[in-house]
Formats: sequence, C-alpha cells, structure tokens
Amino acid sequence: MNELKDAVKRKGSFLQTLRAVAWSFFGVRRSKDYENDVQKLNPLHVVIAGVIAALVFIVTLILLVRWVIGSGVAS
Repeated sequence: MNELKDAVKRKGSFLQTLRAVAWSFFGVRRSKDYENDVQKLNPLHVVIAGVIAALVFIVTLILLVRWVIGSGVAS
C-alpha cells in the first residue's frame, strides 16, 4: 500500500501526463521514455488523462461520422 501512496506523490506535471497518454494512443513510445514516465508520472493523473483522451476521441469520431453523413459523401 505504501508503494501506491508514494506513486501518487510523484511530481510529474499533468501536461507531461497528457503527452505520454497521447503517444500511447498512437502506439509509438520509446522504451527509454516509457521507463522515464513510470518513474515520474502520477498514476492518478495517467488514469484521468486516459479517460479524458478517450472521451475526446469518441466525441471526435461521432462528430466526424455526423459530418460525413450530413454532407452526403456517404450516400
């Protein structure tokens, strides 16, 4: 349990976390950068950033599909 408490106290910024999550969505990440992220980033920030990124991705897909259907390109 102490390991989790120590991990949550990490000082990585939320912007660094968003950047790491964005690279993870693309599946392009060097192992050196991954190890650096594991040591610096707050796991709570990673979960929050992942949920936000997933929601943005889903909303973007929905808007894109509505635009394509509405423009008549799909017919």
